[in-house]
Amino acid sequence: MREEIYDLIIIGGGPAGLSAGIYAGRAMLDTLILEKEKVGGQVTTTTDIVNYPGVRKTTGPKLMEEMYDQIKDFGVDLKVADITSVELTGEIKKIHTANGTYEARSIIIATGAAARKIGFPGEVDFTGRGIAYCSTCDGEFFSGLDIFVIGGGYAAAEEAIYLTRYGKSVTMIIREPDFTCAKMTADQARNHPNIKVIYNTEVKEVSGDSFMNKAVFVNNETGEEFTYEAPEEDGAFGMFVFAGTAPQTGLFKEEVNLDGHGYIPTNENMETNIPGVYAAGDILPKELRQIVTAVSDGAIAATAAQKFVAGEKQKLELPMVTERMTQRLEELAKNIDTKEEPKETVTEQAKSSSNEWFPAEMKEQLKGVFGKLTKKVTLLTFTQANDAKSLELTGFLQEIAALSDKLTLKDASSVEQNVVEATRFPALALLDEQDNYTGIKFTGVPSGHELNSLVLAIYNVGSEGQPLESTKVDKIKALPKTKVQICVSLSCHYCPDVVAACQRIAALNPGIEAEMVDISLAPELKKEKKIMSIPAMIINDEEVVFGAKKMDEIIEIIGQKEALVK
Repeated sequence: MREEIYDLIIIGGGPAGLSAGIYAGRAMLDTLILEKEKVGGQVTTTTDIVNYPGVRKTTGPKLMEEMYDQIKDFGVDLKVADITSVELTGEIKKIHTANGTYEARSIIIATGAAARKIGFPGEVDFTGRGIAYCSTCDGEFFSGLDIFVIGGGYAAAEEAIYLTRYGKSVTMIIREPDFTCAKMTADQARNHPNIKVIYNTEVKEVSGDSFMNKAVFVNNETGEEFTYEAPEEDGAFGMFVFAGTAPQTGLFKEEVNLDGHGYIPTNENMETNIPGVYAAGDILPKELRQIVTAVSDGAIAATAAQKFVAGEKQKLELPMVTERMTQRLEELAKNIDTKEEPKETVTEQAKSSSNEWFPAEMKEQLKGVFGKLTKKVTLLTFTQANDAKSLELTGFLQEIAALSDKLTLKDASSVEQNVVEATRFPALALLDEQDNYTGIKFTGVPSGHELNSLVLAIYNVGSEGQPLESTKVDKIKALPKTKVQICVSLSCHYCPDVVAACQRIAALNPGIEAEMVDISLAPELKKEKKIMSIPAMIINDEEVVFGAKKMDEIIEIIGQKEALVK
């Protein structure tokens, strides 16, 4: 279905995939990166990075943003796609996604790894009610409480230090006799005045009522047990699990050789058992899984892929550089050549834009998205006088609405008859071109990571929307009337995917309401529903479902619920 075959498709947009993209782009390979969720992968949840060569200190999101800008500099394309199946053994490799099929002469698998659960009794039951896996997302929920960190590797040591800013105490539980990370990293945690370390110990079980409030630990050498119970005045405590990762290789197991643990073995050139197919990053069996090793793998894999593609094209007497890649690079060069020097000083620019939400470059990007709108969308706000957050929302949306003539901003107080009500302030509801409520609502200011959710919601209401398989659309339209509140933090990297999926469902089914709720603005909801982790979906004001969920999972969850009584 594509105009031409890519030289290289990279599956995964983490450090390994982005590094491969940089090297492939420099080698003039016509390259596409496919990422299913967010650019940067797990690294975007890392608060501080101080061991990446040449960068003394940065954050995960900032480093990944720089890498993403680099791939664009070299003409590499990136698309968000959910891969359904692959065909890798033929001369032309095929990647099947929900949006169609992509073809390439070579493939680099860089799908990374996901956090591994330990499996002790109570771990699943109390996930979201005491058990957590992301300190950046959930650390704040445990302010003033005791916190346990399970694990002794890099992530555990680094995140334990981060969690000291929230917990009244942080205790590391390590099953080995010592840390399993570099001594400097280990010493920072070991010598921290607010961190206690217990070795040769594992979690036996956790328990509680509404929240986890009891844990039993066991010494794996002596068999001796000890129990922790949360103080009555606290009523709960936190447990962050950093027990390694599981490789995300299930999609490839029918074609690519895997080892006994699900990792993809390669030779020194990152070649798998299939010619033209390479692997890089955390999916490889290796001792050290760090950003620096992932980017090294990506560079090696891309260099090997370039040689492979050159050989294939030489045999077929094809031009080494595709017409599409040539056009892309010419356009990039043209933009660089015509770029004018700023007329204002940096200080003047900062001053002139200090009261604006979006820099000029981002506004141009948003104009490009909103330029695809074919229908009117009304942004209906619910605000309160003299409320700081209400003023923030109004200013934020004024800038958004100014980017397209298809967008209209109205305050609910100026509308004669509201088709939707708000119970918390400030709030935003999207109305379609007939001024009907779409079921899409935001409580709070959808900035930070939730900006993406808002942009997608506007696009899905004001156009044909993101393409979905017809069978999935049919399932969505058959769902019962349901109210879904998605509790989020604006600093959470996983929340926007859940919000966007729920709101895409709402855009297709008038019986579904999907409301993003900034949990920091709804303390009563947090207390009532006992929410200690995000994202958290509240279904019909009753059941709470914790964790990042894909659209198929959300459809199944809603489908199991009875229709709301009118």
